[in-house]
Amino acid sequence: MPLRLRPSGVLLTALATLLAMSVSGCTAEGGAPTTAGSTAGGKAGEATPDAKPRAPKQDGSPGDILVAGRPITGSERSGIPKAPFKRTYTDGELYAAVTGYWSMAFGSSGLDALLADDIKAGKDVVTTIDPAVQRAAYDGLRGQRGAAIVLDAETGDILGQVSTPSYDPGSFSGNSMADQRAWVQVKDLDDRPLTNRALRHVDNPGSAIHVLVAAAALEKGLLPSVDTPTRSPAVYVAPNSTTQFSGDPAHCTDATLRAALRYACANVFAGIASDLGADALASTAQTFGLNNDMMDTPLRAFDSTWPKKPENPTQLALMANGLFEVKATPVQMAMVMALLVNGGSRVHPNLVTGSKAAVPAQRVVAQRTADQLRSVLGDSFGTWVPSASAAWALSATRTPAGRSVAIAVYISSPADSTAQAGQVAERISSATRK
Repeated sequence: MPLRLRPSGVLLTALATLLAMSVSGCTAEGGAPTTAGSTAGGKAGEATPDAKPRAPKQDGSPGDILVAGRPITGSERSGIPKAPFKRTYTDGELYAAVTGYWSMAFGSSGLDALLADDIKAGKDVVTTIDPAVQRAAYDGLRGQRGAAIVLDAETGDILGQVSTPSYDPGSFSGNSMADQRAWVQVKDLDDRPLTNRALRHVDNPGSAIHVLVAAAALEKGLLPSVDTPTRSPAVYVAPNSTTQFSGDPAHCTDATLRAALRYACANVFAGIASDLGADALASTAQTFGLNNDMMDTPLRAFDSTWPKKPENPTQLALMANGLFEVKATPVQMAMVMALLVNGGSRVHPNLVTGSKAAVPAQRVVAQRTADQLRSVLGDSFGTWVPSASAAWALSATRTPAGRSVAIAVYISSPADSTAQAGQVAERISSATRK
């Protein structure tokens, strides 16, 4: 269904001194050790008969990374005794955010680094990636600086993981002069293609985080339902400051949560934050998965952050509107959508079948709360965060087998790219439904 845009409703003074931008680095991903399992995704959320690990190789060559049972990596003899095999990649740019790279000269990252012991022992790594979903996400984001994550909302299996611009890990997997030139070109690009934005880029989520504040209001008993009017002036002024938060007066004055979510009423959520207090919001943020510095898929994701102790009411109001030091990764926002469509149960994202990092779904929000919020937000919504130059699109759909799927798309651009992010999310949804 078409993406519903949620315009910003924040009027801020002295914004430059209150907002802190954050850019993720391009260090190699780490995480918990894993063991390859026995199935991989074919159609979204479903195991396919051919998605089985092969017996470990006996010729000394490395194991491969598998998608839907088929290798997307390989190896060829290098002629060098100390490093007898050179890594090769099939559709390298398409799957770079999944595989990472393994270079004879420049180290390794991603699954090729994290699971190096198993791979060097000839064992395959079976991923949960669905090739059709992956292709739809990659093609949709081509030419953009952004990321997409697609989760099975019931299990946490990652069906798609894309970061753009991407790179071809095979272009520098050897140790020739051509490999060196390719490496230098990739690592020095301003667009930082080596950064896995799906897991390791954080940005302000803006009004996309309103759903967390709304959940806190319902769970903590501040409001009995999404249809209860709030006491919200058209313009909220943070205590002891002149910073103003406003929304459309026709829809946001004394708005219900239903209206406030639909119209991104910054005044309403700033007021709710003041009424609930910092501790209540921090605890809700924790239940949604923020402030978790051990998010392993098994690749280590950067932690999405919600400050526990804001210094003043203005900072708290900014946080309630997804600004200040509230930062989220695309995988975290996919978890937010998955929580809603999974009836209040939070899943842990997982990229590798049989992973020791896999965690069962955990109920963290009441079913009634999740159902009420889902009734407001529907299957898709998006927002533009001007101060961060960030567009977000969150979406939900079902596979032909009836499995729930959550989608998060992020685009960084100086112009409003909410429509483009929504188009990418719809493209992914279409691939998931086939």
